[in-house]
Amino acid sequence: MAHHLSEALDALQAGQWERAHSIVQSDASADAAWIHAHLHRIEGDEGNAAYWYRRAGRPAARGSLDEERQAIVHSLTQH
Repeated sequence: MAHHLSEALDALQAGQWERAHSIVQSDASADAAWIHAHLHRIEGDEGNAAYWYRRAGRPAARGSLDEERQAIVHSLTQH
């Protein structure tokens, strides 16, 4: 997993949404877009989340936030 994406997930885990958002906002990768979508889903902005899911090339998540976060971590550690 790219170090900065790991940092973003760590920041999110620590309750630092703004820091996590700042990290992924500057990365144009599909993985960062997926985390970006997740962040907007957390804040309840489904329209913005949908945009970032499209950028990530992924369908919008339907499970719980925890399930999605686990899926992101699992996917990124498989790279």
